[in-house]
Amino acid sequence: MASKVLKQVSRVITAKRQREGGGFIVRRPLPAASFDYADPFLMLDHMGPANYGPGEAVGAPDHPHRGFETVTYMLSGEFEHHDSHGNHGLLKPGWVQWMTAGSGVIHSEMPSDELLKKGGRFEGFQIWVNLPAKDKMIRPRYQDVPPENIPWFRSADAKTNIKVIAGEVEGVTATIDTHTPIYFLDLRTSGKYELNIPEGMSAIVYNYYPADILVGQEKTKISESQMAVIKTQGQPVLFEAAESEEGGENKKEARVLVLAGTPIGEEVARYGPFVMNTDEELYQAFADVETGRFGTIPGSTERMRKTREANELRNKAGKE
Repeated sequence: MASKVLKQVSRVITAKRQREGGGFIVRRPLPAASFDYADPFLMLDHMGPANYGPGEAVGAPDHPHRGFETVTYMLSGEFEHHDSHGNHGLLKPGWVQWMTAGSGVIHSEMPSDELLKKGGRFEGFQIWVNLPAKDKMIRPRYQDVPPENIPWFRSADAKTNIKVIAGEVEGVTATIDTHTPIYFLDLRTSGKYELNIPEGMSAIVYNYYPADILVGQEKTKISESQMAVIKTQGQPVLFEAAESEEGGENKKEARVLVLAGTPIGEEVARYGPFVMNTDEELYQAFADVETGRFGTIPGSTERMRKTREANELRNKAGKE
């Protein structure tokens, strides 16, 4: 009798397109209807890809956060970061910013002057990661990591390459420090690979690339803009390229984000830019913003002007 194939993909969710920040389009598979979060992951946004003309690029002008972390991973284009604590950084292709909002910041994420002036391709991701109650009011922290400081794992057959942003793959360990155990991987394969995810972790897989991939021991097909919710059941998770190159036996490279983390297991109270444990803590966060306790960033009027003008240009050109 043939052995029963282990089913590891519990559901597949197709990302919803929507407008965010100052007016850019994202594909959002998390949260989704009847699936609020994959503890500790609260949100996954795929920004773009967008091809901006001169003057058209937009970002997210000044806004607050408290009680969680935002993780930005750039594939193309440039994002410039400013915050109310005086921090500033420029995220270029391949860069990762792991921002711990903690007790609270006002920050802005805007296209660089170069991208705004000349236009160009823009694509990236932002993930929201929850913090446990004991860490929600810690001092904000930034980890801006260039691509040369992010290690890669390469399989023995050279058909699978994994960018290890957080966590560890076969002895290749990320440089980024996380408050709870987390895996954040950019997995690219033109073959097949079995990934070990620690027992007890929540896991999701998002296909951000126009090539199908088979996921799980049962080989569930995941297409572009789809997210798979994974239940490992104590076994490695299979990833296999699903599409053949034209006129040959070689497979097209598939690319996915793999997010896995140990569940925090606490009550979640969230509204807009705040993620706390109780409604009372949410009310306090709004009150602290209103009374100026989060601070301000110089130049907010100018950032709003640039955003308004960029949206007007795109609207005249009939673009999203």
